[in-house]
Amino acid sequence: MYRIKTMNKISAVGLNTFDRERYEVGENLTEEDAILVRSAKLHEYVFPESLRAIARAGSGVNNIPLERCSEQGIVVFNTPGANANAVKELVLCSLLLASRDVSGAIRWVRQQVEGGTDVTTVVEKGKSAFVGPELYHKTLGIIGLGAIGSLVANVALSLGMDVYGYDPYLSVDAALRLDRHVKVVKDVRELYKKSDYITMHIHVTPETRHLINAEAIAAMKRGARVINLARGEIVDDDAMIAALETGRVASYVTDFPNNRLVAAPHVVAMPHLGASTPESEQNCAVMAARELQDYLENGNIRHSVNLPDVEMSRSGVCRMCIIHKNVPAMLANITTLLSRDGVNVENLSNKSKDDYAYTLVDLGTDVEEEIIEEVKRLPNVIRVRVIH
Repeated sequence: MYRIKTMNKISAVGLNTFDRERYEVGENLTEEDAILVRSAKLHEYVFPESLRAIARAGSGVNNIPLERCSEQGIVVFNTPGANANAVKELVLCSLLLASRDVSGAIRWVRQQVEGGTDVTTVVEKGKSAFVGPELYHKTLGIIGLGAIGSLVANVALSLGMDVYGYDPYLSVDAALRLDRHVKVVKDVRELYKKSDYITMHIHVTPETRHLINAEAIAAMKRGARVINLARGEIVDDDAMIAALETGRVASYVTDFPNNRLVAAPHVVAMPHLGASTPESEQNCAVMAARELQDYLENGNIRHSVNLPDVEMSRSGVCRMCIIHKNVPAMLANITTLLSRDGVNVENLSNKSKDDYAYTLVDLGTDVEEEIIEEVKRLPNVIRVRVIH
């Protein structure tokens, strides 16, 4: 029986994918095999020795201590693309909010009524304060062309926009999803120079933190409109507020509010609504649950953020799953030890990611506990388990 601990309210659609004859699922479990989490912070959480995996029902993993997980042989999954349509739709909304001061106009109408004015007598005069440009024939620059960025690019084309994209890590799959009319540039400064609107769909890394800073803003068209539904840290708030005050940036729509931004001019701040749809929460929960099931039952890793993805069809009598450091001669050491004891290796797959590697070995015979312990004692081996 596998034990799955939930750290937030997880969609029942996702939880119902677990076979309750094989899985126990709940928020009060201890000695869990896996954790399903959304936004709960795990940096101070003491991981039990039984914990093998954490699945984040969403894309961002800032709430999970990735390095500690890697050191302890705990696989961390996220759910890329599961919330992509929800975010894409909010980007469309944000483009309109960045163009016309819709939120300000709504507040103004309400204020007239609350002040006792017959609003019908003042709308024609008052509306001039909230006008803004159309999207048609404007240029949208997209930084990050993954699951979300590619959807945004394609739908923006359907609105009659010109679309430029920048992604130094553009995958083949993402490239195939893009409409051929998207202009992919190799220098982000070219995107800044051409774009009337700019939206980011990237993770926060040391390289992307404050990507939109004073230098980047200076390279943009004067009056550009910036949308950030990715992560707050991607934009340097000081530089953005200064640009809004001078009109260098016409408006800033962000899903990551703070008190300074909310008080700044021409800011539309939302409470992290990007993936807040029932459909998105269900998609993320289902994807996260299935990632955990495939790892616990088959040892397969897909969509891990801290260890390499390795998938292999089952063969043989049992499967040995080995998390180890990415150092020379590991495979030779493992296979030499197994062959010494007469264990036939029927299939093997190995991949590495930065300092860590993962090896799946399908064996033709059952393996004795003594051999498993010998593999565990090999230098640079972090964790070993055998699945029958």
